[in-house]
Amino acid sequence: MKNEIDSYLLNPLLDKIIAVLVGIVVIWLIVRVTQRFLFSKIKDNGHHYKAKKVSNFLGYALTIVLIAFVYSDKLGRFTVAFGVAGAGIAFALQEVIVSFAGWLAILIGGYFKTGDRVQLGGIKGDVMDIGILRTTIMEIGQWVDADLYNGRIVFVANSFVFKEPVFNYSGDLSFLWDEIKVLIKYGSDFEKVKLLLLTIGKEVAGDLSQISREQWNALQNKYRLEDAQTDATIAVVANEKYVEFTLRYVVSYKKRRATKTELFSRILKEIDDLNYVAKT
Repeated sequence: MKNEIDSYLLNPLLDKIIAVLVGIVVIWLIVRVTQRFLFSKIKDNGHHYKAKKVSNFLGYALTIVLIAFVYSDKLGRFTVAFGVAGAGIAFALQEVIVSFAGWLAILIGGYFKTGDRVQLGGIKGDVMDIGILRTTIMEIGQWVDADLYNGRIVFVANSFVFKEPVFNYSGDLSFLWDEIKVLIKYGSDFEKVKLLLLTIGKEVAGDLSQISREQWNALQNKYRLEDAQTDATIAVVANEKYVEFTLRYVVSYKKRRATKTELFSRILKEIDDLNYVAKT
């Protein structure tokens, strides 16, 4: 009986199983402790999220390396078989592999982060989660007007970053340019209309014009870009029946509809009082 127990305890296979189990516990204990005590000091939600994702990935990678190292003496005889099987698996799971590569590209390349408003593969919305294989988006638009949530959650495979353009509405800039058009009839005081539109545009934009100027200057230092006007501007086009005034202004990417509503409400009130609005 004693000999059987000794042989069992001295079994190399059992030693390797114990080594793997202990190693896995140590790896994930380090990962969890790091996430709890070190990552808790990261104040930025985006950086905290990315650090947690990377640490989980490293945990899985180290677990695989540990198992391969412990059982390395058993793997030599199966090298050819693993090579053939690996080629078959890679072909069958090529979309999964490309999605994983897309995940790395998103994290390393900085295409977007959680909370950004993006358009991916024709889907527009706010990024809720960036998984290893899929990006989760809270969709906006479609049957809902303007940039409002429609309640539909969309899962987009990360492989799209290698196949289609990635539109980020909130990357290096927290604003967009938007325009509204006002039709003014002939015989109106056009200088007064222009001054009125500029005044309202500057008042509604507020401090965003200065903030957007600073962000644009920073972007110019990073990339080769021409200068851009971030203050409210007016463009005028004369047609046969009316004069078209276009007010161009900067707006927060999440407040396009609200800002446009405020602008139109104020402009229409002022213009209607002057009886300048053209009839089409």
